[in-house]
Formats: sequence, structure tokens, C-alpha cells
Amino acid sequence: QVQLVESGGGLVQPGGSLKLSCEVSSPTFRTYNMGWFRQAPGKERDFVAAISWSGGATVYADSVKGRFTISRDNAKKMVFLQMNSLNPEDTAIYYCAADPPPLLIRSSWRTADLWDYWGQGTQVTVSS
Repeated sequence: QVQLVESGGGLVQPGGSLKLSCEVSSPTFRTYNMGWFRQAPGKERDFVAAISWSGGATVYADSVKGRFTISRDNAKKMVFLQMNSLNPEDTAIYYCAADPPPLLIRSSWRTADLWDYWGQGTQVTVSS
């Protein structure tokens, strides 16, 4: 069973930064596409960013483009989300997701229901 554990959430002031981490318990992590989604109260789970198994391709939601950066360390079996210039609209529970082979095509990355494994989520609150 693949397990994903997120960390790094917390309370930050508008304009601040946070870095989320997700550790994946799978010996074949390097073959997985990885993604981040978020869910605000009363809203659906929305796509934030995704990265290919090799790290060579990334996709971002328009709302975070230029502010957030997704990266991965295959040796450590971890994926990261660096979040800068945070604003109150970024407040949500952030979830890490894994897509093992057979891999999703890039155009499907934004669809939460297609990802196979999920973490428990980490709360990010942006408030003064």
C-alpha cells in the first residue's frame, strides 16, 4: 500500500511563504507523476500543480502560476511545493497525490478523480 504524508502547512501572513513536503512510501516512487491539490471549505478539490516522473514537465493552475513551484527529489522519495506571495485565497487543505504507471497523460493531470493515491492533507491558512 502506497502512503503519502504531507507536512509543512501552517499559518502565514499575506505575502509570506511556505514550503510543503510530501514523503511517499513506495520503492518505485521515481516512476510516479506527482501532484498537489487543495480544497477550501465548502469547495471542490482543485488542481494546484503537478510534475512528471522525471521532473522534466510541470503544470500549474493559472491561480498559482509564477508564485508556486513544484519539485521532487527521487532519491528521497519526496515532492515539494514552494509557495510564495501567499494571499488569503490560498487558504485550504493541501493534498499530495500520486499517479503510478500506467501514467496519466498530461492533459488529465488537472482531474482529481484520476489520481490513485492521496495523503491526509495539511492545512495552510493565510491571514493577518
